[in-house]
Amino acid sequence: MAVNYHKNEKRFYNFREIINYSAERYAKNTAFQVKTKTGGIKNITYAELKNLYYGLCTKFIKMGYLGKRIAVSGANCFEWALSYLCASTVGVVVPIDKELQPEDVRDFLDSADCVAICTDDAKIEALKGVVTRDVEYISFDSIRSMASESSNAALVDDIEIGKDEMRILIFTSGTTGSLKGVCLSQNNICANIHQTSSMFSVKESDKTLSILPLHHTYECTLDFVLFLTRGAQVCYCDGLTKVQKNMVEYSPSILVVVPALLKVLNKRIKAKIAADCPPKYKEYFENESLASALKKVPFIIRKVICSKVKKSLGGNLRVFIVGAAELDTQLVEDFGALGIRTLQGYGLTECSPLLAGNGDFHFNPESTGVAIPGVELKIDNPNEEGVGEIIAKGENIMLGYYNEPEATAEVLKDGWFHTGDLGYMDENGDLFIKGRIKNVIVTENGKNIYPEELETRLSEFPEIGEVLVFGAKENGESLVKARIFPNFDYLKEKLGRQPSKDDTEKAINKVVKAVNKKIPNYKHIKIVETLSTALEKTTTQKIKRFGKNVK
Repeated sequence: MAVNYHKNEKRFYNFREIINYSAERYAKNTAFQVKTKTGGIKNITYAELKNLYYGLCTKFIKMGYLGKRIAVSGANCFEWALSYLCASTVGVVVPIDKELQPEDVRDFLDSADCVAICTDDAKIEALKGVVTRDVEYISFDSIRSMASESSNAALVDDIEIGKDEMRILIFTSGTTGSLKGVCLSQNNICANIHQTSSMFSVKESDKTLSILPLHHTYECTLDFVLFLTRGAQVCYCDGLTKVQKNMVEYSPSILVVVPALLKVLNKRIKAKIAADCPPKYKEYFENESLASALKKVPFIIRKVICSKVKKSLGGNLRVFIVGAAELDTQLVEDFGALGIRTLQGYGLTECSPLLAGNGDFHFNPESTGVAIPGVELKIDNPNEEGVGEIIAKGENIMLGYYNEPEATAEVLKDGWFHTGDLGYMDENGDLFIKGRIKNVIVTENGKNIYPEELETRLSEFPEIGEVLVFGAKENGESLVKARIFPNFDYLKEKLGRQPSKDDTEKAINKVVKAVNKKIPNYKHIKIVETLSTALEKTTTQKIKRFGKNVK
């Protein structure tokens, strides 16, 4: 099925083009809203951004960083963003997870041969104790003053930024623990911005609240660089516990999130409505989905509830962009009932990152959408159910893995990138993800079991907080095992008291039995382990499929 798209979108090839174009077209628009140390909010216009960009690039060149690797690590902030743009223009930027231990950061600095790292003062002090190589430390506190020094535009403009030249080096372990360096060009990122903008329109009047870690390509491409191409605004969250407070402060219109965050937000909204609405409607919001409950209240009350909820989210929120994990369609319905669109997509770091998505012209809450314009998707070697490996082709696909030609050759074949993800496409081109090839559990009789499917089924029950399903061996037999962290808050509320260990295990076993009844025998969950502490996660809140989680 042919899908419409926005035509004649401006195509960029590097970040310098974006900075110059936006400074000319949106000079007086606010590019960033930044909190000052006294709690006030300072606006940085696109004209000012250009001056700071050229200033910091000039400073980096004078410091001898031309063609060198520069790491950036820390909480989301304007200084992180400016450092990223300038480091990738002057040399190669190496974004590093701020949650890593100093020893791990040191290993990345060594592996990438970084000459400098831009970060906060606390991390600098921690690194000085473990880093032995000669590395320059640049504090975020000094970035603005460095960028305000005299600039040499001609010097910066003379830098050649090759279309197929590595300018971004991202080390990613994902959920499997297999560490790789992904080599991206600025053209990879710019191609993905053009592809995404062709299916979903970010307007000049839009504003985003940046929540997810910027070292992830998902956040960096779609919630930062893309916004700069449209003259829109970027603001920064003060932390996960401050999301709702910041939403009221900044009034964003777009949020780029992961499903876990939407789930928490949905729960809080329902609880607040139940506490504030007339008693006769209270049970609807306590026992039913938000969408279902809203349908049952009179129109005028529904209108008041929706107005209050939207106001609590800043008043301007129009859309959630969701990725990084499977999205419960009930969340799409619930936020849709409040007048907020929820658009799911699919991508990988190696693809800069987006490959498929829902957008302005195509919407199917059951799927991760269709291939975005400029990307080809195919299902390689499908089985009788049409499930096979998702492979992709497009200008957004990475250059390769850093210093790993064999690993690169394994995934880049005849121009196609092999994602390692399993899925199928329907007659409309909608993509449905089944799971990772490496996660598939194969039974003795050759049947395939997708852990992600079972995790989704279990997560539909409110008793389940977190779950990880994987294969286990018992007496030589391959069995399905589930490690479950219960939703203790729900159990406490349901029982009217703190649940005992026996209460918890009974509740979990009841859920597992209910799931097993609805699936073929070979998929049955045979081993259940109830946890007292949450599962380990990545910084985008994906549950890790290695280490302690799969012991």
